[in-house]
Parts: sequence; structure tokens; C-alpha cells
Amino acid sequence: MRSFWSEPFLWIHLAGIAALPILLEICWLGLAVGDPALPVWLEVFLVAGVGIAPVLWMQLTRPFDIFSLLVVAMKPEQLTPEQRRILSLFKTPVNRLLASVVAVFMLWLFWQMYRTAPGVAVAAPWLPSWRLLGLLAASLAFLASNLFLQIPISVLGILFSSEQAFAAQEPLPVEKIAQQFTLLGWRVNKILPAMATEPDAGER
Repeated sequence: MRSFWSEPFLWIHLAGIAALPILLEICWLGLAVGDPALPVWLEVFLVAGVGIAPVLWMQLTRPFDIFSLLVVAMKPEQLTPEQRRILSLFKTPVNRLLASVVAVFMLWLFWQMYRTAPGVAVAAPWLPSWRLLGLLAASLAFLASNLFLQIPISVLGILFSSEQAFAAQEPLPVEKIAQQFTLLGWRVNKILPAMATEPDAGER
């Protein structure tokens, strides 16, 4: 087993992919609401653009900092050298390529959902008829879908990295973490119990 596989944050964020089917279903139902109010190309551009572009841009420029959960994030200075090596791996060309491939796949998947959405409307007559509300729900659900696919796939790319590649990475300097990564939530010293993480820097 690779040494960095013991990092619990990797597995926590990989497990986030379990939310993907539910989010895609919500998006599909949103697309099934009402009759098209805009030209097809415009609806596809708006909903797919809102869902794909922000997450792709984040992953290409300032990847999501996986050392965070919900509304809290680890302070950069609290990360161990091993954790900062993991962050360095997120900045490699391989991860940028993975993000681009995922974006293309999600665009294709969205088109399949969009063109089959009328069948969902027939099967679920209880859906409302407010098209703009449906498009809003579809946009938000598709945005979340991209987030919950992009991050696990990027984590998967890290997990498949070799031990040699991990060891060759220089720990990302603490002062560059906030500049090069997206940190969401309140910054705290610790998130997971001490037994599930590496010892604090002060205990080394």
C-alpha cells in the first residue's frame, strides 16, 4: 500500500462521488419541467455552462483544497509535509488533463439528459410547469454534480500516483497554499480526530 493512502481526507472526498446519481437525477427532473422557454442551444449553453465552467476553471487554476469538510478547512500552517506533498500532486499536468476529460464527459452526459428529459416529464406528471424554475434547479444540481465528480476523480488520480512520484514531490510551501488552492469554509487547526490523522506539527 502506498504511504499516502493512509490520508483519510483522500478517501472522504473520493466517497463524495456517491452523491452524483442523486444530483444528476435532480438535474434531469429539472430539465423535464415545462416546455422549452428558450431556444434549445441557449438552454443547453446556459445550464451546461453554469454547471461545468466554474468547477473546471477552479480545478485548472486553483484546485479545491481537499483538507476541508463542509464549512471548515484546515489552516495551511497546520498541514504536515506529507499533506503538502499531496497538494503538490494536484498541480500536475495529469490532474489538469483529468479535469478537462471529466468536463467533456459531463457535457456529453448533459446533452443525453436534455434530449431524453421529455420522457421523464411523461413518466412524472406531478412535475410543475414552471420552466425557468426547472432550469434553475437543473443548473444548481448540475453544478453540484460537476463538483462531486471533479473532486473525486482528481483524488483518484492522486491515489493512482506511484510512491516514487509522491516522494519526488516537494511539499507545497505553506504561504502558497491559499494562493494556489481554493479554501472554502472557516479555517481551523483540526477537523478529524487525532487518532485518524497524522500527529500535529507541534508533536513531531
